[in-house]
Amino acid sequence: MTQRELFLRHIGQTSAAPLTLEIVKADCATLYDAAGKEYIDLIGGISVANIGHRHPKVIEAIQKQLDAYLHIMVYGEFVEAPQVQYAKLLTEYLPSALNAVYFTNSGAEAVEGAMKLAKRVTNRTQIIAFNHSYHGSTQGALSIIGDEYWRNAFRPLLPDVLHLEYNSFASINEITAQTACVITETVQAEAGILVPTKEWMLALRKKCTETGTLLILDEIQAGFGRTGKLWGFEHFDIVPDVLLLGKALGGGMPLGAFIADKKLMDAFTDNPVLGHITTFGGHPVCCAAGMAGMKALLEEGWIGTVKGKEELFTSLLVHPKIKAVRSFGLWMAVEFDSFETNKKLIDKCIEAGVLTDWFLFASDCLRISPPLIISEEQIEKACEIIVKACND
Repeated sequence: MTQRELFLRHIGQTSAAPLTLEIVKADCATLYDAAGKEYIDLIGGISVANIGHRHPKVIEAIQKQLDAYLHIMVYGEFVEAPQVQYAKLLTEYLPSALNAVYFTNSGAEAVEGAMKLAKRVTNRTQIIAFNHSYHGSTQGALSIIGDEYWRNAFRPLLPDVLHLEYNSFASINEITAQTACVITETVQAEAGILVPTKEWMLALRKKCTETGTLLILDEIQAGFGRTGKLWGFEHFDIVPDVLLLGKALGGGMPLGAFIADKKLMDAFTDNPVLGHITTFGGHPVCCAAGMAGMKALLEEGWIGTVKGKEELFTSLLVHPKIKAVRSFGLWMAVEFDSFETNKKLIDKCIEAGVLTDWFLFASDCLRISPPLIISEEQIEKACEIIVKACND
């Protein structure tokens, strides 16, 4: 049997028509399949490979940690240098109130931990989320996902969850002294790159402060330079009570985190003890890789190239079939008239050597979230292929 046949037979499937590309190598912003065909990667593992695939400094850090130890004990019991040093590095580049890191295996688990923390700290139960938001597929994260299509098949879910309209001032009035937390993406990703106004974000922060509600910002996709700043919330002059990270956090390895003030995080230490626990969260190899990736991102200046590359993309993606291009850094949604048109374009792009896809809540939009290290030549070639696909 071929690898494709084995994949379809033995791997749990998430859709009836997976891409089934057999990638055998990835380097920088290029993927290579089993037949030797090259693809310009406009997905970046869904905002994971911000510094490109297999960055040499990440590979070196992984190899070094392999020579020391792999898993030795459940998270939080032993002093493990990769965890400690990465937490220190992260907090050095965050506001002073975000000074304690809880590492998890994934972004969805960071969401789960943050919701538990909010309930424990505030002694409240109500959680407010927003329509067309995406926070993961575990049952708690699914409870706050912003679309009933995905929630309905798995009910009952968490009670006391209220879904409101994103970037709506009327929604802010729904936050009360009964609200444990408001959880929102700094920029809505799966809705097709929807950017809130600065005024709305400031008002949201103000209302949460007034009501004693924790503001949880999901930057699992927005973080690590995707928006042109290290953290998305820097564009809005606010500081969350809890920050959620994942995807690019691990430098290509699986890693998530929720970050808060140590005074809040200590709520997990008693009543009950081990209030939140994970076996593999903050795996030493993943933390070593993530720390090397973050250092490379900062030292090599990739964030400073984001604005120019964004402008190059938007200047080249011009065609009568393109209804709009919404962008926020190297993160954009190219809108067409329907999912059917978009899917045909995506298929043509992949056939021509450009990997892209669509958004969960904006299926008429083509996704662009490449590694930040993508070259101008690759951008020009990718846009040429997209425009040609429009013509075809």
